[in-house]
Amino acid sequence: MRFMWIMLLFAALALPVFAQNEKKGTAPKPIPAGDWPLYSRDFASTRYSPLKQITAANVSNLKLAWSYKPIPLPAPPDAEKGGGKGKGKGGGAGGLSPEVTPIVVNGVMYFPGGNRVFALEADSGKEIWSYTASAAVGNRAVGYWPGDQNNPPRILFTAGRSMMALNANTGKVDPGFGKEGSVDIEMNWGGAPYVYKNLIVLGISNGESTDGPPGDLRTFDARTGAKSWIFRTTPQPGEPGHETWLDDGWKKRAGLNVWGWYLTVDEDRNLLYMPLGSPAGNYWGGDRPGANLYGNSVVAVDADTGKYKWHFQIVHHDLWDTDLPPAPSLIDITRNGRKVPALAAIGKSAWMFILDRTNGKPVFGVEERPVPKGDVPGEWYSPTQPFPLKPPALARTSFKKEDMVTAEDTTAEHVKACQELWDKAGGFYNAGPFTPFLFHEAGAPPKSTLQFPGNGGPNWGGTAADPTTGYVYVQTHDSALSGWIEKKVEGGNYGSGNGSPQPYDRGSINGPGPYNGFSALGMPCQKPPWGRLFAVNANTGDIAWEVRLGLTDRLPEGKQDTGSTGSAGPTVTAGGLVFIGASNDARFRAFDSKTGRELWDYKMERNGNANPMVYAGKNGKQYVAIVATDTLNVFALQ
Repeated sequence: MRFMWIMLLFAALALPVFAQNEKKGTAPKPIPAGDWPLYSRDFASTRYSPLKQITAANVSNLKLAWSYKPIPLPAPPDAEKGGGKGKGKGGGAGGLSPEVTPIVVNGVMYFPGGNRVFALEADSGKEIWSYTASAAVGNRAVGYWPGDQNNPPRILFTAGRSMMALNANTGKVDPGFGKEGSVDIEMNWGGAPYVYKNLIVLGISNGESTDGPPGDLRTFDARTGAKSWIFRTTPQPGEPGHETWLDDGWKKRAGLNVWGWYLTVDEDRNLLYMPLGSPAGNYWGGDRPGANLYGNSVVAVDADTGKYKWHFQIVHHDLWDTDLPPAPSLIDITRNGRKVPALAAIGKSAWMFILDRTNGKPVFGVEERPVPKGDVPGEWYSPTQPFPLKPPALARTSFKKEDMVTAEDTTAEHVKACQELWDKAGGFYNAGPFTPFLFHEAGAPPKSTLQFPGNGGPNWGGTAADPTTGYVYVQTHDSALSGWIEKKVEGGNYGSGNGSPQPYDRGSINGPGPYNGFSALGMPCQKPPWGRLFAVNANTGDIAWEVRLGLTDRLPEGKQDTGSTGSAGPTVTAGGLVFIGASNDARFRAFDSKTGRELWDYKMERNGNANPMVYAGKNGKQYVAIVATDTLNVFALQ
């Protein structure tokens, strides 16, 4: 009864926010076709380029035009700080992060690297300026504000606990922003300052320890750096939605943050959509009974004031770390002869929810279905989870013993190693979607739980959408997590709740806390495919096409087309192409956007695990760019 009472509250929730600045900014100007001024190009997060110089007919002539690899500098003092989801990976102190996506405005490319920010000529790669910060720079992208009559255009970025502004023309600190070009944002964030009109929106890297700072969304004035409004992602006492947190589970709750690196705005309706992560800790939630709003939710607010409009929760009481890292893509679709303003949201659970973006209602319907219950002491299990009627899951969500690889799939050596893993783990339990980790008593024989997608599904790369066809593109991979929940022991290396007061956390045959998957000899132990690229027709909810993405070169000829892992996403163009590099075979590929036929590939020196981008240089050429580990690769027709 307590659960039913909580669920009845979902439709009526409206979370108050604090607003100090409700002045409306000027409407954004249309984006020039050759520019890529945001992480996902436009406010709708479509990653759709209107350029069509490169087409299905000529993409085979695409060649490397230039590349850029910054020389690393000595590490800044806080290069390893930040914590939590979205923490910086790689890049050293001056090199590139493997997840960075540049922006391009008026023929100039801007991007971060280690503790520096760079500006290059976008058609040649020649450096225009670089700026060196005293702390590690948010290493996925930078933000761009076009300026006004009183201020020059600015490049905005985070550096440790500060947000800084540079004059976009000179690379010099802009003293008109904040205090001599800097604003204290009180917490690290690895994403780019998201600039909409005169508003800067920041997520937060507040960690995954249970006892931590809140994941509230914060905004600032792009002109002055002054604080604007905040949105409290965990409802406080007396606020609607607080009832979904039982037994004071809301107190000192970390997580519930925008840890992914971008957001989405409906410019016509002035709505800001935030994709929120799960509450901490990740795998045990006995100290937070209830559905836990606004965890794992898309939340829409008024962009000028932060006033709540609607929400949709895709996972109740998350016990799987199935965050919602990517911002949704907005797309207008035709349904039963009627135009529907929609959005497509997908998280690590691999279920895509196509919603009416005006009110959050599912376009194709959603059912609350019973899901497996676990046996961990003190845990609270949601008896149901939301399942969209369309499209189907876009990654593996269940497993049976007959799904193990065979020698026909890979090799006899690999099959033997997978069987040895099975025996060592005491077998693997899986009861379908949303299988929770079972409890393991200290000293008892091993008996492992297997979760799909586990560490798979889509991640921060998210979706791309073609507004001319209604197709939504997404990369997913089938990678599992395995293990159990155990009582925490003194000195255990508990990754998801280290330092938290919670009494339980995840363990496995490898010991307390460390991630344990379902692979041997560097390859998954379930039958391929292991990674795919999907096109979903959002007008119908059906899968238009799917292809395996990524080769396993170590396998014999005839078995290499397995698909592979990766966290990045695709980009689509008006030339009828989908570009993607999210596979661990170091290949950058182009597919026909209507059929999924692979048209071009390029073997890079390193893996590409960043979202690609498309732009036009001042010379009129169309370029396609992607970062491969530590090098920016830029392609054009030859």
